[in-house]
Amino acid sequence: MRLRNKPWAKDKIAQYPQYIVPNPEEYKGKWHEAFASDQPLHIEVGTGKGRFITEMAKAHPEINYIGIELFDSVIVAALDRLIEAELPNLKLLNVNAKDLAKFFAKNDVQRVYLNFSDPWPKKRHEKRRLTYKDFLKLYEEIMTDGGEIHFKTDNQGLFEYSLMSFSAYGLLLKFISLDLHNSDFEGNIMTEYEEKFSEKGNRIYRCEVKYQH
Repeated sequence: MRLRNKPWAKDKIAQYPQYIVPNPEEYKGKWHEAFASDQPLHIEVGTGKGRFITEMAKAHPEINYIGIELFDSVIVAALDRLIEAELPNLKLLNVNAKDLAKFFAKNDVQRVYLNFSDPWPKKRHEKRRLTYKDFLKLYEEIMTDGGEIHFKTDNQGLFEYSLMSFSAYGLLLKFISLDLHNSDFEGNIMTEYEEKFSEKGNRIYRCEVKYQH
């Protein structure tokens, strides 16, 4: 995906510390202090323009959400959504997913959402896939026991790889859909990519997996 550079993005991010947390490491182990209410925390790794995480926060005020996005030229779109929605249970982090353990402690997070992650199809790039074993270990380090990963993609190869990666790691496969939009699954909130891909006729794959200790 080619990103259009927005030279003003960094300045805009700095203007809204109430929405994009400037020093997330300060909340490690105490994220409840960043929100209006002390309630379960779900994070989305690779939030993009923020449609999914914003709509989830609207639909579930009893849960706190954090959207994580590396690219400042992308996260400003999510910031605009949050400014408009003024949700007390949603924050954003402009950080690299590889550094999650710097910002979150064990038991901070109950669920991780991975939506339409970069498939990195070349074998030499396997370690960059967000469902690679090293990332699964990283998520486990910040989650409560029995924490879950909810994963969606339109890429069949990435989905098959991810199912094998989850199984090899010892995760419990709770739910699998090979054609989400033609299933009886209720409460699906689409991402921007999901809407675009499904309109092209692409099948959407989804699964839920759970850490077993």
